[in-house]
Amino acid sequence: MLPFDPKETAIALRNGDFQSLARVLTWVENELPGSSELLCALHSDPGVAVVGFTGPPGAGKSTLINSLITHWTALGKKVAILAVDPTSPFNFGSLLGDRLRMAEHFNNPNVFIRSVATRGSLGGLSEKVIELTDVLRCAAFDIIIVETVGVGQSEIEIAGLADTTVVMVVPEAGDEIQTMKSGIMEIADLFIVNKADREGADSLLFALQQLVVHPKSDGWKIPVLKTTATLQSGVAEVAAAIEKHRTSGAFNEKKIYLLTEKAYRLIQQQRMRGVLKSELLEELKKVVNTENFNLYRFVSTRG
Repeated sequence: MLPFDPKETAIALRNGDFQSLARVLTWVENELPGSSELLCALHSDPGVAVVGFTGPPGAGKSTLINSLITHWTALGKKVAILAVDPTSPFNFGSLLGDRLRMAEHFNNPNVFIRSVATRGSLGGLSEKVIELTDVLRCAAFDIIIVETVGVGQSEIEIAGLADTTVVMVVPEAGDEIQTMKSGIMEIADLFIVNKADREGADSLLFALQQLVVHPKSDGWKIPVLKTTATLQSGVAEVAAAIEKHRTSGAFNEKKIYLLTEKAYRLIQQQRMRGVLKSELLEELKKVVNTENFNLYRFVSTRG
């Protein structure tokens, strides 16, 4: 049983009640009793744009997002940020819990910021990020931003969640551009060369422009923009490019593929429910040094 009525909660979310929103997010993230019923009762607005930001650590994602929040709220828009923090693979705790670069927006009534941990997810996204994003879609926001940790498979995972995927790079990554072709080049809807005041920014910009010269299969031609987030340079152009993608045919074309990916991940989660990494760790400690230990036999008994 839920300690709150789903219908009343839905109304509170639409009316911008951040306290109710935070409570629902906590309930869903921790899979507390009744969370599935709550998700089934909510009506997410599919028209709310979900923008995913990914890129290597140190690319300036949080700084640019902070500048974009300032830009959008100045236009009267309501913005939600779901910031996914990395989790230690050893103690399963969050390695990065602060959102200090966004501190100036903490008391803004048009801004909601939530940090979540990956909690051992193989990639860089929390296993509950799909549900949390859908809850945010119920809360009358104009834009929802999901910021990944920028490690592992997060760049690919974000493409299965976000309507618009923004990939950020910095001049120091110039030598790595060729290795990006097979993965990142396919999922980016917008490229940003941040810290454009540094040496090598123009060369990196040119290299990316050559790689995205052909439109994607949905007809969208990937913009490549320069920003210096610390100086708020190029921020308006990024906001305009995101809006252009949201109103393009490519945005609608992507919807059915996003829903398919989300459905696949939700089914995967349900079938993995009850399999805890911490319990596997304890079980393995007991048997790993036994004679003829075989990992595949161990796994097969828990299928």
